[in-house]
This record gives sequence, C-alpha cells and structure tokens, in this order.
Amino acid sequence: MAVILLDMDDVLAEFERNFLERWRSRHPDLPFIPLDQRSIFKLERQYPDEHRDKVRAIMREPGFFLALDPIPGGLEAVREMVAQRHEVFFCTAPVSDCPTCPMEKFQWIERHMGADFVRRIVLTSDKTLVRGDFLVDDNPQISGVKIPEWEHIVFDFPYNRSVQGKRRLVGWNDWRSVLRLW
Repeated sequence: MAVILLDMDDVLAEFERNFLERWRSRHPDLPFIPLDQRSIFKLERQYPDEHRDKVRAIMREPGFFLALDPIPGGLEAVREMVAQRHEVFFCTAPVSDCPTCPMEKFQWIERHMGADFVRRIVLTSDKTLVRGDFLVDDNPQISGVKIPEWEHIVFDFPYNRSVQGKRRLVGWNDWRSVLRLW
C-alpha cells in the first residue's frame, strides 16, 4: 500500500483550459498564451505586467475553481488507486487572496468524487510538510520548510518539461507504470 498525494489544479482539474476560455471570453481584444507556449509555472508571470491584474481577477472569480472540468482519466485513476487499497489524498494549495478557493476545492471533490472523498483533502501552502510516498504535481519545483518524504512525480505540462531527473506522468492512462505500485 502506498500513500499517494495528488495535486488538484492541472493534475485532476483543468485549470489552464478553464482560464484560457474565460480569458478569451472576457478579453477578446487582448493576446493570450496558448498552453503549448507556456514556459513558466505561475500563470500570471507568463503574461506582461500590464495584464497581470486581469489574469489574477479571472483566477479569483467566485466559481472559478468549482467550474473546472476533470482532466480525462484522473478521477477514474483515483478510484482505481483506492480500490487497490492505496491511501490517496488531494494535496492542494489554496490561492491565498481568493476567499472562495478553499471551499470551492472541497465542493469540487464532493461533486466529482463524492462526499466520502472530502475527508481526503489536505489544503496547504507547503506540501513538504505532508507525508506520503508520492506527490503527483504539475509544479516543477516544490519547495518548503522540510525535505519531503515523498517522491515528486511531475504531471506533464509544457511549462515543466525542462525538469530533468524526475519521473513524469504524461496523462492518466500511464499512471500504473509511472507510479510502479505493483
């Protein structure tokens, strides 16, 4: 049995796609950065200074996190992991200046996974404090106050492809071979 920690945004929930849809809808006259051209993990840093407030405003809208679609195969992978008797926890960081973010993350898990899974949420801005065997996260560089006990599995996105020396999960179809749990 393994303890598997899963990030939510852009690991289980389509953060980037939802942002781009809202950006194009609200600012059709402004340029946008397609996902395949993203090179920086922090979305607002990818945009010019004059647009960063608009980027932040979209990510902090009430309902933004609750409206995210599941990433294909992710929820099924979680259910299979649990069925295989692995301990799975959703280890996610809140957006610190978005008062609706924490509650919406809880509501998202309840909506897509069921009420029993809500108790599996670990909301933290420092994932190094959480114990586990694996952390699946799109953030290419996880840092905090401790040396993590978990192995960082990078969930593939264009902005983290320069990271070397870590296992990489390219979509949920491949999770069994990447995590090597059996």
